[in-house]
Amino acid sequence: MPKIFEYFGFIFFFYSNEHEPIHVHVIHQDCESVFDLIIENGILIDIIQRNAAGVDPLPAKDVKTAKDFIRKYYKNIVNKWVSFFVLKKIVKCTKIKSKL
Repeated sequence: MPKIFEYFGFIFFFYSNEHEPIHVHVIHQDCESVFDLIIENGILIDIIQRNAAGVDPLPAKDVKTAKDFIRKYYKNIVNKWVSFFVLKKIVKCTKIKSKL
């Protein structure tokens, strides 16, 4: 389970046996949601939130924070996805210490 970002208590990660579309799991305070990145021609078109199995979903304010983060860092998320799942490289967690 590679953790790819930490942002003020939010943890962004992939499970090691993931599938397309490119998506990221986000945990904050024991809640978790999954965010599918809809990308066309290299541009983020939409972010679709769905619930993770067996856990409470992120509350609305945390969904907003997660989506704002994803909008800002989607290219990094895609690069980490490709590095991990396609190129089979180890990806490191990036700690973001400044507010969006």
